[in-house]
Amino acid sequence: MVVGAGPTGLALACGLAAAGTAVRVVDKRERPAVTSRALGLQPRGAEVLDRLGALADLPERSVSIARVVTHVNGRPMADLQVGRPTKLVTRPGLLMSQAQVEAALRNRLNELGVRVEWGKELLSAVQDASAVTLSFPGERIRSAWVVGCDGAHSRVRKAAGIDFPGVAVIENFVLADVKAALPIPRDTVSVWLRADSMLGVFPLPGDRLWRLMAPAQAQDTPEPADTVAGELTRQLRDQTGCEPSLVTQVLWTSTFRIHRRLAATYRSGRILLAGDAAHIHSPFGGQGMNTGLADAENLAWKLTLVARGSASEELLDTYEAERRPVARDVLASTSSLTRMIVGDTRFARLMRDHVFVPLMNRPPVQRLIWEQSSQLKIHYRNGPLGAPFHARLLLAGPQAGDRVPDVPCTGTDGSTTRLHAELGARWALLTPTHDDPEPYLTTARRHLGTAMSDTALVPYTSERHYVMLVRPDGHLAWRGTSATALDTWLADKLACTKRHPPESDTT
Repeated sequence: MVVGAGPTGLALACGLAAAGTAVRVVDKRERPAVTSRALGLQPRGAEVLDRLGALADLPERSVSIARVVTHVNGRPMADLQVGRPTKLVTRPGLLMSQAQVEAALRNRLNELGVRVEWGKELLSAVQDASAVTLSFPGERIRSAWVVGCDGAHSRVRKAAGIDFPGVAVIENFVLADVKAALPIPRDTVSVWLRADSMLGVFPLPGDRLWRLMAPAQAQDTPEPADTVAGELTRQLRDQTGCEPSLVTQVLWTSTFRIHRRLAATYRSGRILLAGDAAHIHSPFGGQGMNTGLADAENLAWKLTLVARGSASEELLDTYEAERRPVARDVLASTSSLTRMIVGDTRFARLMRDHVFVPLMNRPPVQRLIWEQSSQLKIHYRNGPLGAPFHARLLLAGPQAGDRVPDVPCTGTDGSTTRLHAELGARWALLTPTHDDPEPYLTTARRHLGTAMSDTALVPYTSERHYVMLVRPDGHLAWRGTSATALDTWLADKLACTKRHPPESDTT
């Protein structure tokens, strides 16, 4: 049971359903959201959707961002090139409505035979040794596993008794999605900084659609829409010189407070957390939705193996071990970025205006920022599924836990494809041209069953002399030159007990 039909919950359900795992998705809302909320789809997020078969035409319907221009006291001071391909990052950053991402994921989920059950508000969740009993108005459901993807105020997290410690970073922000004839390039995110004020302007897909965002005074109650719109258009005039009359329509407004919180654990027995239910942080840097999507993909293949009895429950502990450090780093980096941008002290503003912003013009700094924000540098080398440290010292090339690039491949049947096209809900085997892949495929299928791709893949351009087993989330699981060693690795990491999970029932 997945509770919450936002991007994280939908991506998790897609991963489970594509692997043949029975899954239900419930949400307390009566219908899907139509407002934009999160905007940025980083290269990692687009890659996840692509593997899940949910990317579809989203790139064509989004805004590709080429640069982030930062103005200080009205003057452009930094032009951060974020659309320039690097050896690591080959996809652009995309701006689109979160509602569009959710719609694409729902379409994919519908293709897999699963529909979101709207208007089902979770009242309680009580677990025993074999299942979790969930109570909804007029209904009780027994589920072998429950994943809370129900946001910052997660009822699943509270039912599991998992702490969610943290602090407020900045008191209050206001935002509005507007239709406006702004004289700003549509491939650019623009930021204006002046003393302790800040205005961000983001292009949205559609005819002259933009998002405006700025810090505001803390309020006990949300400000009326016309007050929010008035404040933002005033900031637009003061910061950019654009007259408020250029804004012809206000589509949506919101106020929010930035918090930094991280769940004490991602798992309590048969209840797990993902996305905003496990971590919340500043939206600066566009990391939130993308971190949740990667949570979902990481958890989906592990939960699939456990649910079908191909792995022991201990495999689920590797989910937290791999993903919680990522969230901790995102919390730290986005909090630092927020403090730097807002400049909450005179010294912070001096450092921002005269050190940090000018540094963003340096090509090495630009590449570092772009590759870090892409989330493609994330690896799990130090996690429980990574190779021991002493082994890594002796091995050159990719290590267990590293992301494997989307290399072009040739199937054993002669067909051409790309590595990540073979993933999603399946594992893939990369072999050198001179090796017989069958012993490795036979070994992997014995442990992984239908989760293993039927075809071994040979990279087009490779001088590697070892075989690589690639996880469904695109990370290297194992590399070596012996099918016996692969058998030992799978038996150890999956620690399979060949048990049969309890069947879910509805009463």
